Amino acid sequence: QVRFVASGGGLVQAGGSLRLSCLASGIIFDINTMGWYRQAPGQRHELVAIIKRFGEAEYADSVQGRFTISRDNAKNTVYLQMTNLRREDTAVYYCVPVRGDASWPYWVPTDPWGQGTQVTVSS
Repeated sequence: QVRFVASGGGLVQAGGSLRLSCLASGIIFDINTMGWYRQAPGQRHELVAIIKRFGEAEYADSVQGRFTISRDNAKNTVYLQMTNLRREDTAVYYCVPVRGDASWPYWVPTDPWGQGTQVTVSS
């Protein structure tokens, strides 16, 4: 059974930090490019960052320089270190495998959304 379970969210003040984790099961994790997405209330899922098999990463402009994606293939886990958080980062965060696409943002999910984790940034 394919599952993606994100954790580590919470309530944090603007300027603070959080580290999200996402455990993947039911896939061959180490060959997959993994992505972090977020969904704010009333909004579509937004791609935040991706990390390729051997660690090459890409970021949305809105989080570049503040967020860092990493992975531990031995633990089937992908991480998102978030620093200097802003109110507009408030959302439910999800991880999912992604594949390349010809259209912006050039990555699309390959599996259904799993369990997300809520991040709330207060001013």
